[in-house]
Formats: sequence, structure tokens, C-alpha cells
Amino acid sequence: MLAGKVVDTIWATRKEEALKGLKFLRVKLLDGNGGYVISADTIGAGIGERVILCSGSSARKLMGLEGVPIDSVVIGIIDEDCNFD
Repeated sequence: MLAGKVVDTIWATRKEEALKGLKFLRVKLLDGNGGYVISADTIGAGIGERVILCSGSSARKLMGLEGVPIDSVVIGIIDEDCNFD
């Protein structure tokens, strides 16, 4: 699992059929390297919130979408302010 901060919403009007109906977020990873990922969001995270991400094949299994090209899913919103820096 990874921690990140939601920085933007990703809009894609044209996408793979299996991805229709999913909301995508641009998330800055809080691992000290400053990288970004695009994550599917099923819990309603918003810009500025710190989130927990599940990545890789676990993300697809979590959503029951083993055949869908998803590599990251938001699985939680961090309530308490934690220092990840």
C-alpha cells in the first residue's frame, strides 16, 4: 500500500470500455520521491485529501476487475494528519 495526496481529477471522455463509469484522480505519492500516479477512485476522495492506495494486481482483485487495465485504486481517506515527509 502507498500513501498519497490527491492533486487533481483526470477527465477522459474516450477510454477503454471496461473503464467507463470509473472516476480517476492524479495522486502525488508521499514517499519522499515526489512521483505521481493515476488512481481509480471508488470511495469519493477529493482534491487535497491524503489517501491510501492499493496498487498492482491487488488493485484489480479488490475491484473484481482482474481483466481491466487498472494499476492503482484509492482504498481509504486518511483522517488523522500524519507526517509522511
